[in-house]
Amino acid sequence: MENSKIYVIVFDSTHSAIAAEKCLKDKKIPNEIIPTPREITASCGLSIRFNIDSLKIIKEALQNGNISINGIYELKKQGNEKLVDKLI
Repeated sequence: MENSKIYVIVFDSTHSAIAAEKCLKDKKIPNEIIPTPREITASCGLSIRFNIDSLKIIKEALQNGNISINGIYELKKQGNEKLVDKLI
């Protein structure tokens, strides 16, 4: 089975996730709002999926927009296993 990776930004609140999505879209930075993966937290919430190549510009945009994050994660699927690494 093919290995795959996705990158997500997790927020303290749904409000912060929606504000971040708007901030990034206004700056034409590709992103997708998704339910927070259960491998990261069991609580309900929204996260943003993004391309790792955009990490630096995303961090700058969110910092300039005063939008706080809970963490940035890499999720890897290796066969039937799901692995989570906290990047920030």
